[in-house]
Amino acid sequence: MAAGGDGVAQQAELRRIEGNACFKKARLGAAIDCYTEAIALCPNVAVYWMNRALCHFRRKEWAKVEADSRRALALDATLVKGHYLLGCALLDKEDFGLAIKEFEKALNLLKSENSTDKMAEDVWQVLAKAKYLDWEKHSTERVWRIQSLKEACESALQEHHFLSGTLVEDSDGSSNEYSEQIKLLSEVFSKATLADTPVDVKAVPDYLCCQITFEIFRDPVITPSGVTYERAVLLEHLDKVGNFDPVTREPLKEHQLVPNLAIKEAVQAYLKEHSWAYRLNC
Repeated sequence: MAAGGDGVAQQAELRRIEGNACFKKARLGAAIDCYTEAIALCPNVAVYWMNRALCHFRRKEWAKVEADSRRALALDATLVKGHYLLGCALLDKEDFGLAIKEFEKALNLLKSENSTDKMAEDVWQVLAKAKYLDWEKHSTERVWRIQSLKEACESALQEHHFLSGTLVEDSDGSSNEYSEQIKLLSEVFSKATLADTPVDVKAVPDYLCCQITFEIFRDPVITPSGVTYERAVLLEHLDKVGNFDPVTREPLKEHQLVPNLAIKEAVQAYLKEHSWAYRLNC
């Protein structure tokens, strides 16, 4: 019985290997067929479901991506690509809150693995997009509700002063109680919508942005020279340009980089209050 089971597993692995070869050649239909056969033989192997989900991802068949990635994660919740693919499927459904949770799970898994591959950058890009779209959706709703409330308050205030006979300006042309209250009301509602009002990129404090990319920091590191950079960008510089600090030109090696936790916390606090700024990194 055990030998028979091993034979089935070997057949499934052969189908997976064949599927991988087809995938590399962009023969997605053939790859899907191979992974489907592997799943039929061994349905409890998470990677088969995830590989098929990746094929559906390339085809933008989002419902199938969601179904297969969920099956893969049910078998192995530590699959970074599984969370990434599920997040992308949920993002397409405009289920931004759940998409954000999946992307954050993927990032946390990458951090626990101390991974420095391109996957982290890909996840961050879609996470930033999801957070911006989530802010945009809820911001529009909030602004509409606030505007409706403002109009209702102005109408009630006008009616009150009309009935009280205090709606007209004073005889000397100076502002009366009604006009002052309308002005104050406008100031209050303007402040209420301030967090939902995007501003120019230049409004983002310079110390929160990388001196190379001018984008908001995601994983800031500080050099012995005291300059803070985005980790991935600085590592690329060290690898392709040379082992020196891009600004000070002082000699620099990767092991000398130290996470700038203070800046990272400042960035997180800023983005929490100004979620529109995620747009800068999308």
